[in-house]
Amino acid sequence: MQEKWTLENLNLPDDRNQDHSVWLEELVLRHRKEMAIFLSYYFRREGAVVENVRMIGSAQDTAGIKGSMTVAFDVVFFNACLNINETNLDQMTLSYRLDEGKSAITLTGPYWPEREPDEI
Repeated sequence: MQEKWTLENLNLPDDRNQDHSVWLEELVLRHRKEMAIFLSYYFRREGAVVENVRMIGSAQDTAGIKGSMTVAFDVVFFNACLNINETNLDQMTLSYRLDEGKSAITLTGPYWPEREPDEI
């Protein structure tokens, strides 16, 4: 499983060769809910959701069009029937690619192989 998410209609950075870390940090703050939904796809099998997404680091390539960023977040497990309400801190490295034509950024999460069901 590898998830992708595109945020459109953005004000992309003016200078591609300039460091994007401040712009990316503001982007993550403005789109916290969307980022939480995107990251929650990785934890849906465990019955958890993601909250409080924040960027903790970034790196970009020399062309300034793509790079990676590390985000930290809370993984929240809640089940009223089992009386579970637990929060764990986690982090994940996401790849990004800017699309100037669409004024968009595409985020790509890590590849997590899915295990097939065991045979009986």
